[in-house]
Amino acid sequence: MDEQSAQDAAVANGSGKKRAAIVAIIGRPSAGKSTFLNTASGEKVSIVSPVPQTTRNAIRGIVNGSRGQLVFIDTPGYHESDKKFNLLLKSVARDRLPESDCVLYLVDASREPGREEEVICEMLEPVAGKVVIGINKTDLVDAKPGAVRLFLQSHLPSVGSDRIFEISAEKDTNIDPLLIRIFDLAPEGEPMYPEEFYTDQDVDFRIAEIVREKAILNTREEIPHAIYVEIADLEMRKGGKELWVRAFLVVERESQKAMVIGKGATMIKKIRLSAMRDCNKIFPYHVQLDLQVKVNKNWRQKDPIIGRLMKKGTL
Repeated sequence: MDEQSAQDAAVANGSGKKRAAIVAIIGRPSAGKSTFLNTASGEKVSIVSPVPQTTRNAIRGIVNGSRGQLVFIDTPGYHESDKKFNLLLKSVARDRLPESDCVLYLVDASREPGREEEVICEMLEPVAGKVVIGINKTDLVDAKPGAVRLFLQSHLPSVGSDRIFEISAEKDTNIDPLLIRIFDLAPEGEPMYPEEFYTDQDVDFRIAEIVREKAILNTREEIPHAIYVEIADLEMRKGGKELWVRAFLVVERESQKAMVIGKGATMIKKIRLSAMRDCNKIFPYHVQLDLQVKVNKNWRQKDPIIGRLMKKGTL
């Protein structure tokens, strides 16, 4: 039975009162949080890359069903680090727990649980009653979901087996039963967003994130973490049929700028065209992107810059 059928059955049985919940997604870097969010919401809400800590903000993705509405918040990967920038990312993840009705903890079944998983379990223990766990990436040949279950039994015993699911966010495997279980835990309430919404992100934020994703996927070494995107101008043209966007890829050093531009501007062109393709799949109008590169020296060490980006949601 798929999610919709199960929800319809619940309504028919009289147990389907409308529910609504804010659900924080937490996990180590590259646990598949962004992939889950995109799969569950049915649209591209959060950027995905093989580079750890791609997600820097609390991204909202919305799942609507006959039982109600779940508003998921994708948080940065939680890991142990004393660097100022990473401490800020950790705070984004940690601060979402008290304000959430439910918590989805995603664990990578292909990696050995370590100290970071232990820290997450310690953080979740006080709110264990509202936690659902997804053991993700079970489709991989080196996945060991059994070992992860033993770890969870030892470190998060308050979460029963009925709230632990073996899933593949990428393959959309066992996602529906997990969503139904979260609906079971969700409080009764009216939807927070109209049913046609699958995210509450502003257009400029979504475009900035797509540009950043393409820059991450096409660069290497230290560059992915040294980039942020600044949207300078948005202008609707051609009677609302085209959105013209001027954006800057901001890096920390001149050497990084040269690498992002590439020989004969080949790299920046590749990033721009790839970002435009994704934008034009998402928005109901054509997106024309003017993309340039500039340097803001050592921006990750500047509190005013980080604070401004965090406030705007474009960090």
